[in-house]
Amino acid sequence: MKYKRILLKLSGESLMGNKQFGIDHDRLTEYAAAIKEVAAMGVEVAIVIGGGNIFRGIQAAEGGMDRVQGDYMGMLATVINSMALQSSLEKAGVETRLQSAIKMEQICEPFIRRKAVRHLEKNRVVIFGAGTGNPYFTTDTAATLRAIEIEADVVLKGTRVDGIYTADPEKDKTATKYDTISFEEVYSKGLEVMDMTAFTLCKENKLPIIVFDMNKKGNLKRLVEGEKVGTLVEF
Repeated sequence: MKYKRILLKLSGESLMGNKQFGIDHDRLTEYAAAIKEVAAMGVEVAIVIGGGNIFRGIQAAEGGMDRVQGDYMGMLATVINSMALQSSLEKAGVETRLQSAIKMEQICEPFIRRKAVRHLEKNRVVIFGAGTGNPYFTTDTAATLRAIEIEADVVLKGTRVDGIYTADPEKDKTATKYDTISFEEVYSKGLEVMDMTAFTLCKENKLPIIVFDMNKKGNLKRLVEGEKVGTLVEF
């Protein structure tokens, strides 16, 4: 097994499946099964989910809403997604803990680093909700920050494309995929992997990122076993 402790970053949009909005329960069940599979292998799994399927703070700000208010609303959307994934995992028989950067004692623990690490050591899946708890930071940054704090081996960014391409493969049919790419190349080529704050945090802390297709069955398991899946961003 190549990776012992992983931080899995999922976008809120990925939970929509084929819907236009909200949560597709079939997609949620597929993700829970994939996570259960790697947790059963002894991999320590932490997860951060976005909230774009429910609410996007930055879009609300563009419409005239106060940016800070919008960002907090976005954080609450991530908690809804985190609760849905927690429920799906527990239904599959996986022990989980949900920790939030914003205190909500009735539904989740507050984020405490030592407690999170202890849960992981006990092979519980830990879901981090509410981003960093601060406006102006994305869930990519939250994922990177939590990964560094828990000393994860890698950030796995699950998307609907199978890696990083020279251009957007959904728009440009001539785009070619990178198997591996350096942080410097991503900077110089202006490729969008994560927002710059998250990306810089990874680079400075020598934390590799793998961008892969989470929707392809078996990909997560193959990745933690060391197979070349998706694109590896390395230092």
